[in-house]
Amino acid sequence: MRDVDLSTFVQAHAEGAVVVDVRESMEYHRAHVPGALLMPMSQIGARYTELDRSQRLYIICATGNRSAAITDALRHAGYDAVNVLGGTMAWMRAGYALDSGLPAAS
Repeated sequence: MRDVDLSTFVQAHAEGAVVVDVRESMEYHRAHVPGALLMPMSQIGARYTELDRSQRLYIICATGNRSAAITDALRHAGYDAVNVLGGTMAWMRAGYALDSGLPAAS
């Protein structure tokens, strides 16, 4: 399974899924799925080893295009990654809660 629909993602999110947001920081800052890890597409190549190979990763962007490309790359690298169809826009249109701001520096 490479793609998941919004209802599948909503259930996984409620169960504590690892969500990786591949949008750029300003997009993430405006609105993101609560708990999503910011890892911009422009940084994935340098940072993907920070991700846990033992967990399914739900990859999200604005609409599902960038996340589809990153999902393919992560799957090729041996990760259990799935693309969230419709992305953050589908989440928002469905009326689910959003967070804003940038994550605290680690």
